[in-house]
Parts: sequence; structure tokens; C-alpha cells
Amino acid sequence: MLQNFYPNASQLIYGCMGLGGDWDHSPITREHYLQARTAVETALEEGITVFDHADIYTMGKAETVFGQVLKDTPSLRNDMIIQSKCAIRFEDELGPKRYEISADWIRQSVEQSLTRLGLDHLEILLLHRPDPLMELAEVAECLTQLIQEGKIAHVGVSNMHWHQIQYLQSALDKPIVANQLEMSLAFRDWMEDGITTGSTANRNSGFAPGTLEYCMTHNVQLQAWGSLAQGRFTGGTTSGTTDEATRQAVAELAALYQVTPEAIVLGWLTRHPANIQPIIGSTKPERIRACTGVSELRLSREHWYHLLETVWGREVP
Repeated sequence: MLQNFYPNASQLIYGCMGLGGDWDHSPITREHYLQARTAVETALEEGITVFDHADIYTMGKAETVFGQVLKDTPSLRNDMIIQSKCAIRFEDELGPKRYEISADWIRQSVEQSLTRLGLDHLEILLLHRPDPLMELAEVAECLTQLIQEGKIAHVGVSNMHWHQIQYLQSALDKPIVANQLEMSLAFRDWMEDGITTGSTANRNSGFAPGTLEYCMTHNVQLQAWGSLAQGRFTGGTTSGTTDEATRQAVAELAALYQVTPEAIVLGWLTRHPANIQPIIGSTKPERIRACTGVSELRLSREHWYHLLETVWGREVP
């Protein structure tokens, strides 16, 4: 788990994808800066210490505006664990949208991220998406060199199955510390794989069997992107009767546990013994605060299964 390497790592992660304005090359404005500063300060005030970036977020502007906040108040860095990701390349003059886990691109991406953030190192570098053209030996050599140079402390991955993690780990001396996956009350393949074995429901799972257990066995921190399911159960747009029923169940449990609906949705994830770290990405202080009540919440087994059956629209197999 991440706490094995960073004892101050928070259960929640603040995802910086929404910082910096639009996903284009328009300039960062004063309003974007103030929005980022308020979000960062609110997250820290609420005990969130892990901050998640990627080189592509708002076309690099998320890292840039975050770096401006740190430049203005360097002491904020003292309590932070900062991670960033690379491997996704958008369509450009060279070719179509693609994934690239190559030595050249990893190094270029890391150095550009450090420049934008105004840092000399990242606590964690995550490889954002599996690249079918990855050359294992050259990538492992590059990652090892970056660690030796002090530019990254640890390696993680994102959106990888367990066998892909195992393959990459076979060439690395230091352990892979994290795997970032889509995980939520709405997206449950990671969990349903283990309870639909032998049933027709399992045939439609997009999750490689054993990924959850591999990560738990090898102390690979599971980080959940999309953890609030775009607000489907906490005030956002619903899709069908099961969503409506789940929203009502979430509201009832929020009243019972005296927490926010956001805490209930996140608490469904954190109740799992895998020690999942949900990533939240709102730039609104009130929404950030609404999520932090999960740290004091432990759903009962019965309430956890009640939410599962409600969102399924049926009882467990």
C-alpha cells in the first residue's frame, strides 16, 4: 500500500484533471490560477496529501497552473505526494492518437512535467495506458535511470491488468507501487469478476480475472478514477430506474450515517479490504469537503450489499 512508502498518504487523492481551464492551448487566466489555488488549499485543509496529474491534463495547463501555486507558496509542497502520468499522445502532425511507452517519450514527458510543476522530482510516475508496442528492456532501463537520477521515486501504472503489471515488474528492481483503474459504484467489473464466476454475467466483464487479488497480494495500491461515477448517485444525471433507486438508497444511508451522499458513494469503495484510494476531481471547495467525510465512515456489510443489489437491480447470484 502507498502508506508503506509514504506514511502521510491520505485515503483520498485529489485529481488535478480539472485545473488550468479548457482542453486547448488557450492561455491560463487569473481565474484559472485562483481556482487551482483554492482547490489545492481546500484539499490540504481537508487532509488530502496525494495529488494526481498527467502530462495531458488540459494540454499541460493543469501541471503549469499547479506549479504556479507552488511557486507562490512553496511551503504547500511540504505535505504533498505528487504523482503524474505519461503514455497518452493526442493526434498531432506525426500521427493519430496513440499510446507510447518508450524510453524517449517517458524521459521527455517526465522532464516536461517537472518543468511545468517547478519540481525536481515526482514521488510517483504512472504509465497511463498499456502500449502494445512497449519494448520492456528499454523501458525498464529508462525508468531505472530516472529513479537513479532522482527525478522519480517510484513507478506505478494505470489501466493495466495484473499480467501486464507482472510483465513490467519482471524487469524492474523496485516494486510497482500503484495501479489506477476506473472503480466506482457504477463501474464494478473489478469487483463483480469475483462474484459472478460460473455465471453468464461474467462473460461480459471487461476486467481481467485476478487483477484485484494480484494488486492486494503484491501491495500495489489501487487508485480509483471515476470514483463518484460523474455524480450519478449524488445529484448528477441518472440513467434509468436503477440509478434513481440507487440515488435514493445513497441519500437514505447518508442520513443514517450523518454524512454526505458523496461520502456514501466513496465509502462503498473504501469498505473493500483492498484499501482503495478514491480520486476526486471537483474544483469546487464544497464538493471537495463533501467527499472527505468518507475518512470517518465504515459501511456495514449489510448496507454495502444493499447498495450493490440496488445498483444491480437484482439480488446477488
